Amino acid sequence: MTDDGDGGRWDCGDGERATGGDDRTACDDERAQRRAVRDGYDALADDYGKSRDPPEGSLVESFLADLPPGSRLLDAGCGQGTPVLDRLPADIHAVGLDFSGEQLRRAGEVTDAALVRGDLTALPVADACVDAVTALHSLIHVPTDQHQAVFAEFARITRPGARLLLTAGTDAWAGANDDWLDSGVRMEWSFPDVEATRESLREAGFTVTDERFVPDELAEDDDGGWLFLTAEKRGE
Repeated sequence: MTDDGDGGRWDCGDGERATGGDDRTACDDERAQRRAVRDGYDALADDYGKSRDPPEGSLVESFLADLPPGSRLLDAGCGQGTPVLDRLPADIHAVGLDFSGEQLRRAGEVTDAALVRGDLTALPVADACVDAVTALHSLIHVPTDQHQAVFAEFARITRPGARLLLTAGTDAWAGANDDWLDSGVRMEWSFPDVEATRESLREAGFTVTDERFVPDELAEDDDGGWLFLTAEKRGE
């Protein structure tokens, strides 16, 4: 099921909540980055799908296999449904969220999970109703100064003991590629170094329990790749 509005939720409230700030220029820049990422993934869906043989697939499978039967999982930034929703065990209940309508349409071809269009900084999910969150190659597209807001949302929707698997950069970087995947489509990224990510997780109530570096065939450097952090929400 794909829902481009406010559906596909677990006892959810309203859809996207407005975020604000005193610096109008900064807000405009952030909105421009988000539009670039959304429109980019809409436009390059074919190229991205052909390019991806997710090297983190076995890591995802291990994470999913460790979840208790009946767990509720949010795939935050689910893209085309890989590599999480297409690997779901039958006893895990999932919702996939993305703000690219085209990516969600393609996800619907590989999963029966509920799909909803939404924003990582204002998740359309009720408080304390999720047992696990995956955020693979999604947080890295969110403006860095909003990462803490995303982690606060993860903390809000999860129960004590919930598990989190996310992609993080090793070093801080922000930039764009105007011809990503030789598609002629612009894509933007923004992320802090891994220590800042660890600290943000701690502030949000999560304890990092594992870190794995996974090389990425899409990286421009021969030794390029991403860190995959597993974390657990501390009890209240």
